[in-house]
Amino acid sequence: MVRRAPVTISLVTLLWVIGAATGSIAHGPARALRAVIGAGVPSLAAGHWWTLVSGALWCAGPISYVTASVLLLGLVAPAESRIGSRRTAVLMVVCQAAGSGIGIGVVALTVASGGDWVRRLATDLAVGPSTAAVGVLLATSCRFGPLWRRRVRVVLLGVLMMLTLYSGALHDILRLLGGVTGLLLGPAALGRARRRPRLAVSGPETRMLVALVVAASAIGPLVAAVTGTAIGPLSVLRFLVLPTLPDPAAVAAVCADPANVEDCTSLLYRLRLGGVGPAVMSVLPVLVLLVLADGLRRGRRFAWFAATGLNLGFALLGAALAVVTTSVPAERLVAFGGAADRQFYTGVVTSVVQPLLIVALLVVTRNRFRVRAPAAAYRGPGLLVAAVLLVVSSVYVLGGMLVRDRFAPVPGWADLVADLPTRFLPPGYLGEVEVAFLPTGMAATVLYEWTGVTFWGVALGATLWVLRRTRTVTGDVGAARDLLVRGGGSSLSWQTTWDGNSYWFDAGRRVAIAYRVIGRVAVTSGEPFGDPAARAGAVEGFARFCAEHAWTPCLYSVGDAVRDQAVRLGWDSVQVAEETVVPLADLAFTGKKWQDIRTALNKAGKAGITAEWITYSRAPLVVTDQIRAISEEWVADQGLPEMGFTLGGLDELADDEVHCLIAVDADRTVHGVTSWLPVYESDGGPATVVGWTLDFMRRRDTGDGATAFRGVMEFLIASAALCFQKENARFLSLSGAPLARLDRGGQPDTLQRLLDLSGRALEPVYGFRSLLAFKAKFQPEYRPLHMAYPDAAALPAIGTAIARAYVPDIGVLGSVRLLRRLRQH
Repeated sequence: MVRRAPVTISLVTLLWVIGAATGSIAHGPARALRAVIGAGVPSLAAGHWWTLVSGALWCAGPISYVTASVLLLGLVAPAESRIGSRRTAVLMVVCQAAGSGIGIGVVALTVASGGDWVRRLATDLAVGPSTAAVGVLLATSCRFGPLWRRRVRVVLLGVLMMLTLYSGALHDILRLLGGVTGLLLGPAALGRARRRPRLAVSGPETRMLVALVVAASAIGPLVAAVTGTAIGPLSVLRFLVLPTLPDPAAVAAVCADPANVEDCTSLLYRLRLGGVGPAVMSVLPVLVLLVLADGLRRGRRFAWFAATGLNLGFALLGAALAVVTTSVPAERLVAFGGAADRQFYTGVVTSVVQPLLIVALLVVTRNRFRVRAPAAAYRGPGLLVAAVLLVVSSVYVLGGMLVRDRFAPVPGWADLVADLPTRFLPPGYLGEVEVAFLPTGMAATVLYEWTGVTFWGVALGATLWVLRRTRTVTGDVGAARDLLVRGGGSSLSWQTTWDGNSYWFDAGRRVAIAYRVIGRVAVTSGEPFGDPAARAGAVEGFARFCAEHAWTPCLYSVGDAVRDQAVRLGWDSVQVAEETVVPLADLAFTGKKWQDIRTALNKAGKAGITAEWITYSRAPLVVTDQIRAISEEWVADQGLPEMGFTLGGLDELADDEVHCLIAVDADRTVHGVTSWLPVYESDGGPATVVGWTLDFMRRRDTGDGATAFRGVMEFLIASAALCFQKENARFLSLSGAPLARLDRGGQPDTLQRLLDLSGRALEPVYGFRSLLAFKAKFQPEYRPLHMAYPDAAALPAIGTAIARAYVPDIGVLGSVRLLRRLRQH
């Protein structure tokens, strides 16, 4: 690391040496020294211009020294190895100086506004190199690939904004402005990796970003509460997490005077907001939102509903709090008693607006959260939560009556029942609610403080269990999968098990067809599957089923045999894709025609890259994280939405029946990944796996336009072929290339020419024809895939349905981007 990042290592060393020499490590620089080296309005007013940079050589204390070292080594050192030491040094100085100068200038210009936050900032002095560190990383992000550029910028700027709004110290502001400086200077100082189309955000990436926003909304108030010195504009929300508590001795003194009955009651209640129980209850909303954020990251529909409902609840509580607080004199406020006037109004408004903004974000992105668990997955936890709610409510009311003399004043049945709902609310929202009675004994205190904690603790555990439970396949999906495994299907039939499909079964449930209804069109996912003897009548049965529902049937991506069945019914057909199949019986990579494949295998051997089979759902995190990153990078590079329907993505890798083959080097770096779907066939008995179909293909991109290992796809496919050959598989299907076909001569009809024209038009964007040409390296057999339809008049609706099946979330803006890309080519 010393050789690759000398500037970073030198700065870390200098930081600790200077800190030790000046005695600053234990408690930060002394006041006199800080006045000379710290950045702030007082130091610049005194003419100490060097403080814009000099503060980077000291830190505020031991934790700050460790944190700064981790930031420098974890963020700046990798950046230095990428952009060089000279550029790193220049960017560090510029970002530190500009961030400090701009931040101090803004504080100096706004101090006359009279705000309490700005007045406190105007007296502060900041030290530490974090301003330079985040500036360098954000500057270097312009050299990253689209995926990591977006991730780094969104996450880092989000954290910086959160710290500024909730913590609000001077160094938080300087750090944010230093980061913005680096973000703006990066492209000019370093240049871009290469010009790429406008980034498209895939489903997993959108879920990740939404989860980060939800998590930040939960963590922000907790950060402000934990720091204890938070002064940011939203730091007042810390009172909703951990309310401020009066000094017990002062409370005792006030309550000793009989004339202070009202003040004594208020102070006692503020004390009751403290303690272990209320503290745990205060943090539970944060924990719940963090758990739900993790569920959102994984696309869980339950997490979406729960997060939306919880934030709507917070908004309602905030609105109720606003009504109460605005009707109470400021001097009698409990929860917001420590807030300045402007900060108080900011907190009241924000407690309503922030959760509503989160709800709006969730509503806009609702289509990204489609992963549902079976009803049985919720039944047990739901019953448990309901039972616990009933039990703790009964215990509170009945137990409260048994120890009612341990409350002051003594409550009755009606009082306990009326108070029951407040036991399940965060204490911070109850600070301004008039208290009906307070516990004075141990038993009463346990009932008063731990009723809500018990319930929400169980609810939190149940939520964790539901969200982390592996989905099981039940209902029609399970029946369809069992039918496919017993009776077999085509080389593409495993795609019928993917999310989004519905299933038609014949009367004897011997054969099935997977389909999805879009508009009034029922588009099938491939051919009928199941008992081979029953497949002949499946097309006609499915057509009758569609007629009963007033749908137009469309058999999509079917082979010659099924196409012929449809034609006998009077349907029309057109070729929509070309499947390539590699026979394995006599496969040997010898001869000139296999030169590219042998070259890829040899290059992999020389580079120390090996092919390794994994099950994605059980693979180590270090591997799956790289696969996700590679996939998201690929999606971002396309600049357009990721296609679905017959083209699998990350979500389809989670099936344990799907085999993944990855290319890894000695450092466990994943260079490429392919997934293989099983092909079941039956010769009258139980079906067996006779082949494998290629689905998911991604390769690593270094971000500067060069792939980490050229030929990685050839290497992986060839390695898979050799492996499956040893297992006596009959063939590999390299899947179908949509809107691409082999020229077999003959005169295409008008519709076929239109599809060929569409394929040529979309080639610069999606590259289906290039994909077909790539597959030709494996000397495959070519099999046409057709679309069969009963009525040519329905072709516009069928075309729209198929387009929506492939890109359901493209929307108006996505369509505009697609048209713009097509015009560019």
